[in-house]
Amino acid sequence: MNKLKLIIQHEYMTIVGKKSFIIMTILIPFLLILLMFVPILLKYVNDKTDSSEMRIAVIDRSHNYGGAFKDSDRYRFELMSGDSMDKAYDIYKKASGRVDAIMVIPADVLESQQVDLFSEKTLDESTMTYLEQCLTDTLSKAKVASFQDPDLAEKIEKSQVSAVIKSKKWNEKGEEQENSTTIAAVIGIVLAFLTYTFVLSYGAMIMNSVVEEKTNRIVEVIVSSCRPMELMMGKIIGVGLVGLTQFAIWVVLLGIATGVLGVLGVSTGSVSSADAMAMGVNAPEAESTVASLMSALTGINWFSLLGNFVLYFIGGYLLYASLFAGFGSAVDQASDSSQFTMPIILIMMVALYAGIGCMSNPNGPMAVWCSIIPFTSPVVMMVRLPFDVPWWQLLLSIVLLFATALACIWLSARIYRTGILLYGKKRSFKEILKWIK
Repeated sequence: MNKLKLIIQHEYMTIVGKKSFIIMTILIPFLLILLMFVPILLKYVNDKTDSSEMRIAVIDRSHNYGGAFKDSDRYRFELMSGDSMDKAYDIYKKASGRVDAIMVIPADVLESQQVDLFSEKTLDESTMTYLEQCLTDTLSKAKVASFQDPDLAEKIEKSQVSAVIKSKKWNEKGEEQENSTTIAAVIGIVLAFLTYTFVLSYGAMIMNSVVEEKTNRIVEVIVSSCRPMELMMGKIIGVGLVGLTQFAIWVVLLGIATGVLGVLGVSTGSVSSADAMAMGVNAPEAESTVASLMSALTGINWFSLLGNFVLYFIGGYLLYASLFAGFGSAVDQASDSSQFTMPIILIMMVALYAGIGCMSNPNGPMAVWCSIIPFTSPVVMMVRLPFDVPWWQLLLSIVLLFATALACIWLSARIYRTGILLYGKKRSFKEILKWIK
């Protein structure tokens, strides 16, 4: 055990003692936030800086709906009266670059609710959405007008309402608390992504460490002083403690940030008139939105959520890190490890995609089974946790996860003790199965 402690201490301090660890630990939360907003910002910049103008010729065979498409900053429409569908390509060629697309409105467009758009290049989604919206608005008005009721359009317009459902739940004392499905889904997918990233990155770190020591022949000296099982577990536990340390630092930073925001009065839901104008709403609506958001955040059982996150991180990490360590001992170079790591990475990707797919129905059959199966539960259960998972499912999932992790550690130890001192050729799965037996 004394040797195991030395190995754990060495692996831990080798990573934590670097300046890059401290820097990246502080920067990663900001980078994650930046990654969330970068696509939105890039789309906004792309739309604002796009000065290209699309010219669309319209052939109206119905003779009624050619004016459905209105010019905008990006689109220009030209009505080609008298032209038929079989002339669409001829008009496009004759235009010699002055027209980017030809739209043909059929005579029965009110019944078919469909038009044809011809172009040489595939059109972007924003263009199709704009054209479809223009057509939908015009045909809707035409459909209403066909009923020959002069007051019908006004009645329909007045009947349009926008209902808002405020989600609330009861706590253990029966008290009402505001709840937000959107916030729960966001928290769940963030925790799932963190678990996926942590397990994959730290597992790969262990494999690289094993391969490096094997390549440099350092492992031959190390195993003369300790058992291979001690060496493997020392690496797994040491790197795992690095992950927990990083997570603990983030929790502290989050607590400090929350405290600062509370001192500044953000938690009270107070919003200035200038901030409200920036949000595009009036001050009372903005205050109500912020207050509801803060109330929903405080209604989440963060202690249970973060505690379960740590449990699933430890279980998932032990499971996958042991596999990375075992398969890492079977290769001589990092470039040869892809044949063994690819199945592990694919399983992790399946778990992440399953978690994303379960966001819309976190209590559905697929979500329940994927949160119980040990190889996917560390990621999928993170998506379900904010939606109050039944205690028996949570307990069963944790027991199966740690039982499978212990089984994988045992199997990986049998691979590790044999493969760590073998050199000279690439190993196959068939040969590794012989080592296990």
